[in-house]
Formats: sequence, structure tokens, C-alpha cells
Amino acid sequence: MHGVSVTVNEGEIVALLGRNGAGKTTTLRSLMGLTRPREGSVHILGCETTSWAPYEIAALGVGYVPEGRRIFASLSVEENLLVPTGRGGPWTVDRVYRLFPRLLERRDNMGRQLSGGEQEMLAIARALLLNPRILLLDEPSQGLAPLIVQEVFNIVTQMRTEGMSVLLVEQNVRAAVEIADVACVLDDGHVAFTGPAKEFARDETRVRALAGASSTNWEEHSGP
Repeated sequence: MHGVSVTVNEGEIVALLGRNGAGKTTTLRSLMGLTRPREGSVHILGCETTSWAPYEIAALGVGYVPEGRRIFASLSVEENLLVPTGRGGPWTVDRVYRLFPRLLERRDNMGRQLSGGEQEMLAIARALLLNPRILLLDEPSQGLAPLIVQEVFNIVTQMRTEGMSVLLVEQNVRAAVEIADVACVLDDGHVAFTGPAKEFARDETRVRALAGASSTNWEEHSGP
């Protein structure tokens, strides 16, 4: 990483985009204290957290949904939801069940028995139970059918309406910029673009060049 600077304001969705290997996941891991930055510093919610442990950053008000979901496969949905212990706040097990009615239907099923979309919902629900002020999402659409992607992204948008900040790492460029306020594009560890997401979406050449979206993929996901 080379001088990467990302700012996420309160109640804002920032899409962190770029090709595979550009440094997106490393950025999230550095914010979460899982990968120590060699240089520079990390500031979250007014605190310098560069040397903090992940549990301290979570306690500050940061929720993290890693790539691959990483739910507990041998625990039931309900047991997965009882694991997090975070700050007090509005998010409870009952409330996440209302947000994710599919999880309520599957509450007694083991994590391994869930579909990819259900596992993603469970991973997000677990993070919400920490009552975070900022949510870090790493590739939430990976491996999901388009209808499920839309459902997951609708939930992410709802987080913004409740004042939560979201930093979203996503390969599905079109889906990400449709819900994001700001696009930040990484290229080989550098920030190649940062600005309004809609402005980025209008520049098809930049999308292809910096985010690695193929012409076919971009046209398939473009609106009228």
C-alpha cells in the first residue's frame, strides 16, 4: 500500500473498488487491526487506532464482515447470533430477525446448511449485533445470485438511512456505485480515483481501466 487515504463520513456509503490484488481487502484488514500498516496511521471515530487490537476496534463501534462470511458452520443460526457481545444499542436478535426474516425461518439450521445468500445475511446480522457506527463489508455479493445481491444491497442502503457509515469492498462495480455516495478506486496499492460514485459510474472508460470491469459485464449491469 502506498499512501492510501480513505475517508468515510457519518451516514455515508463508500465503495472501495479495484482489480484483484489492488489492496482492497488489505485496507479493510488494516482498519480492523488484523494487518498492521507499515507506515501511516489509522483514525476511526476520532481515535488513532493504528496499534489497537481487533477487539478494541470492534468495541469502539466497528463491525466487520470479512470475505467468505466465516460464520460458525457447526452452530445454528440462533447460536451464531448469540455469539457477538458488543456495545448496547438498537440492534438485538429480535430486530435482526425482523430485518432478515429468512434467518428467522432457518433459526434452528446449522450454518453449513445455509445457502450462500443466507450465510451472507447471517454474517451481516452478526456484525449488526455489535451495534457498530461503521460497517466494513468485504465482497458481500461474491457467489450470490443477482436477486440475492439486490436484497443484500437493499439492506446495506437501509443501514445508511439509520446513520451508519459503510465501507464496501466490491467487485460488482455497477451494483456498488448504484448505492454508494463515494467511489474510491485502488490501483496497485495507490488511490487512482476518489469522488462521487455517480460521477465515476458515468465514465465507462475509467470504470473499465481502473476497476477492471469488462465491457460485457458493464453493459449487462448498466441501467437505461
